[in-house]
Amino acid sequence: MGRNIRAQRLGRGSPSFAASLRRKFQLGFPTSLVEAGKTLVGIVRRFHHDPGRGAPVAEVELQNGECFAMAAVEGMSEGQKIYIGSDAPVQPGNIVPLGKLPEGTVISSIELRPGDGGKLARSSGAYATVMAQMGDKTLVRLPSKKIIELSSKALAVIGVVAGGGRPDKPFLKAGKKFYWMKAKRRPYPRVRGVAMAPVFHPFGGGSHKRIGRPETVSRNAPPGRKVGLIAARRTGRKKKT
Repeated sequence: MGRNIRAQRLGRGSPSFAASLRRKFQLGFPTSLVEAGKTLVGIVRRFHHDPGRGAPVAEVELQNGECFAMAAVEGMSEGQKIYIGSDAPVQPGNIVPLGKLPEGTVISSIELRPGDGGKLARSSGAYATVMAQMGDKTLVRLPSKKIIELSSKALAVIGVVAGGGRPDKPFLKAGKKFYWMKAKRRPYPRVRGVAMAPVFHPFGGGSHKRIGRPETVSRNAPPGRKVGLIAARRTGRKKKT
């Protein structure tokens, strides 16, 4: 019998495949932002690099002395005032409820549910767009182009997350890629499944480097078979419109 495939070892979270990242900062908005009904003012004290995170982190201090970390947006600078609340102006870096934003506003660090601190569009260069206001709901187009409906009370940061263009720079050396993957606790180097023996991977074996079976697989497939295009919604080339 073959050993467990890489997907299974990743799922178990052993020390070699730990799921946690070595991040120093927990991004999110403090609870006082949800409870307070007035507009708060904070100042960007400094920027930090967070291991395993592509976007820079901004440390914001409120007037009451409370500090929190957020994903920095393009155009943000040290000493900048950050306004938080329903009456905050629509300017990059301000934190405003979705229901107070006009259509077409570019936003990031969006709360999926009011009070969760911002979960959507937080990677470097990411942004979402306010599409429409529908009463107590707001339509938002995510970076994946999917349009979702969120509560108008959910907070979001105005602007594009800083660090855009990061994936465009080539690694040039395998060592650079190794340390980048190590910071994210990902296995590297990765051996192709078709290059393995059939006992080690469902795509292995054969006299040629080909899969030899359908690459799509069911969502309910057993762990030893669940590799490839899992529950693919479509396959093949896209038709030109």
